[in-house]
Amino acid sequence: MRWALVKVSLAVTTMVVLAFAVPLGLVIREMARDRAFSNAERQAAAVAPALSITTDRDQLERVVASAGSGSGMAVHIPASGKTAAVDLGRRRAADGDIATVRRLGRASTTEVPGGSTLLQPVALSTGEIAVVEVYVPDSEVTNGLATAWAVLAGVGIALIVGSVAVADRLGVRMVRPAQRLVEGAHELGEGKLGARVPEEGPTELRLAAVAFNAMADQVVQLLANERELAADLSHRLRTPLTVLRLNAASLGDGPAAEQTRAAVAQLEGEVDTIIRTAREAKPQTVAAGPGAGCDAAEVVRERMAFWSALAEDEGRKVRVAGVDRPVRIPVARADLAAALDALLGNVFRHTPEGTAFAVDVHNGEDAVIVLVSDAGPGIADPEAAMARGHGSGIAGSTGLGLDIVRRLAESTGGDVRIGSSVLGGTEVRLWIQLDGRAPVRRGHRGAVRRRRPSRLVSTFNRSRSLP
Repeated sequence: MRWALVKVSLAVTTMVVLAFAVPLGLVIREMARDRAFSNAERQAAAVAPALSITTDRDQLERVVASAGSGSGMAVHIPASGKTAAVDLGRRRAADGDIATVRRLGRASTTEVPGGSTLLQPVALSTGEIAVVEVYVPDSEVTNGLATAWAVLAGVGIALIVGSVAVADRLGVRMVRPAQRLVEGAHELGEGKLGARVPEEGPTELRLAAVAFNAMADQVVQLLANERELAADLSHRLRTPLTVLRLNAASLGDGPAAEQTRAAVAQLEGEVDTIIRTAREAKPQTVAAGPGAGCDAAEVVRERMAFWSALAEDEGRKVRVAGVDRPVRIPVARADLAAALDALLGNVFRHTPEGTAFAVDVHNGEDAVIVLVSDAGPGIADPEAAMARGHGSGIAGSTGLGLDIVRRLAESTGGDVRIGSSVLGGTEVRLWIQLDGRAPVRRGHRGAVRRRRPSRLVSTFNRSRSLP
């Protein structure tokens, strides 16, 4: 916008300067010409009184010399009776031009080599017409013209430069508030809720800044209300959880009782985490700094120890691979556990009893893949399964499970994909980026396409069939 305004100002000012400078330059040239010929007329008029009195050659030579025109003046007196014709000075005009002026009796100008001549008729006492010739060289006609044109060009350039400078300042005054508005919008879009725009500049941009700041304040307030609502809703779960914990305590001993009590304890911990996170309004997914995050292999072993007992009760065959050595990822332990529980819970909820499933962890140079696959009927519409509120398409599903997994992956710059597994059912591929690149921008609520190292992709087909 700034440079466009400068270009427009430059073009308009240039056209205005040319529109005035060209005619003014022509007027200056005509004025210089008129000045030169007016001076020639004054010189001719100075000789006219002497011609009306005498035609004596010596006296006329003194008069011509006193006129100060040097060799630029000539006097042509025709013959009269016994008096011969007299020619004083250097003749430059043609005889025909002199004869025409003598016959017509009015002044005339004619072009001669090196300039022009003014031919002025003067009546003599004898009744004859003498002609005074005054030579006007081209240098006298153009005297001062170059200086005048240079001054005019300088004024025009100064006007153009001044208008460009003023337009540039006006452009800066308009562009800077617009740039700050764009930067504020980008910051707000990136999650920097404290982004605000100075309310300055032209009226329209100032009103836009006021509206943007009001919108940002409203967004912050809405998010605060949402966090508070989440905390309140989570807090309401404490009462039924307390009852459930008391009932679990009365179940006595045994594997099922221990599992129930462990699940209740875990649920209470998750509720506490939700309330604390909502109240503190701090992200719990990515922990910055060296050594931050968790050991994905350890978390997978821990959660599989919990789900294996239920799998054994339902007659499901389970395989775990890639967890025999540490696999560090930039994800909080609780978040990875919640994502695994969501994926494994979907396997138990949406596949018949006895359906086999597997969890594979693939560790690459810049990414870690957690692969959860099953031998169930599969998912007919993966995109719908990734959409919040649709879930797997079964009535009553909220879709929050896969949404939790997706947000965890995207917080590291990775993504989630749903496809067909080698077991014949569904395969959910959780891609966790390790190089700290920025989160990806999703074009739709489905798989996000990224270019991945072929070395890690080639490991997908290794050791994925159940023993």
